[in-house]
Amino acid sequence: MVQIKREISIMRLVRHPNVLQLFEVMASKSKIYFVLEYAKGGELFNKISKGKFNEDVARRYFHQLISAVDYCHSRGVYHRDLKPENLLLDENENLKVSDFGLSALAESKRQDGLLHTTCGTPAYVAPEVLSRRGYDGAKADIWSCGVILFVLVAGYLPFHDKNLIEMYRKISKAEYRCPRSFSVELKDLLFRMLDPDPSTRISISRIKRCTWYRKSIEVNTLKIKHEIRDKGCKGEATTSDSTECSKSEENQGSSSLQNLNAFDIISLSTGFDLSNLFEEKHGRRKERFTTRQPAEAVFGKLNELANRLRLKIKKKENGVLKLAASKEGMKGFLELDAEIFELAPSFLLVELKKTNGDTIEYQKLVKDEIRPALKDMVWAWQSDRHQQPEQFVQGE
Repeated sequence: MVQIKREISIMRLVRHPNVLQLFEVMASKSKIYFVLEYAKGGELFNKISKGKFNEDVARRYFHQLISAVDYCHSRGVYHRDLKPENLLLDENENLKVSDFGLSALAESKRQDGLLHTTCGTPAYVAPEVLSRRGYDGAKADIWSCGVILFVLVAGYLPFHDKNLIEMYRKISKAEYRCPRSFSVELKDLLFRMLDPDPSTRISISRIKRCTWYRKSIEVNTLKIKHEIRDKGCKGEATTSDSTECSKSEENQGSSSLQNLNAFDIISLSTGFDLSNLFEEKHGRRKERFTTRQPAEAVFGKLNELANRLRLKIKKKENGVLKLAASKEGMKGFLELDAEIFELAPSFLLVELKKTNGDTIEYQKLVKDEIRPALKDMVWAWQSDRHQQPEQFVQGE
């Protein structure tokens, strides 16, 4: 259970275009359900098994892999099991890092500042992990990325032997041979990534400055970057992106409301709500309530509240209203989204979710200002134990 909780916490922590997104977690008495982003393209491994890539194609995937891993490291997350089987592809051939079951957080380090759990897939594991003397999670991930890059262009593993002990010996001494087709720049990068000494192994910042990495990318890659940005303007961006996108939307009225799918409705049941398992340390970051008032009335009340509290108002599509504090708090500017969903005709669900700032400040705002202001239109707050959400969901 501890491992499952850690994996869920980590997947909620890392939100990146090249990391598989976790949408929802639900549970019955005997099972836990993950609702994950659908990777229509399947495993990258399946593509490699059909034939190696040329360096341009490999570079595109490698860029996305390094971008995702660099972001994870910036959040204090080390994957520790990077391999083609854990790299998925979406319908646009964009890479998605998945399976954080063996990942670790920076806080898992011992007093020596190193991780000590030996884990991963043998052919992709760094030599210092095999030595069992402690290792830097970021350096170990870079080694694995180097093995993946080799596999992408060669079509086979750099370290392979039927005898596991012999394979470990090759890994510990970085004994591998590049095909003649490899460019000089690629060989140089691999030499620096597959350095058996973690203290001299290349860092991600230096990888990004390497000649091979910085070579021009084909037009398709640039097109994909624009597609990701366009998706952000439709409500999938991070907090910083949404401010930019909202400039063209803040004058629009509220669009049609979103309908909840089966997973959404099931997850409203308190029996399926696992938020207490993962939010007890930091407190609740979102609140939901139901109402029989029309969406216009809810938006109107939220606008009144925002004006009274001097909150900035930014409207977005699909029944979402973004509110932002005008003064900076303990952890930056407090921001929250108010999103309205239609459960049934004349019966709406409103979700208030903190997207930036301090959780304690958010909870105080909800308790002292938002709840009292909305009391006349609220049918029931989901977090109130004496009014179970499933009572009215079942009744519809």
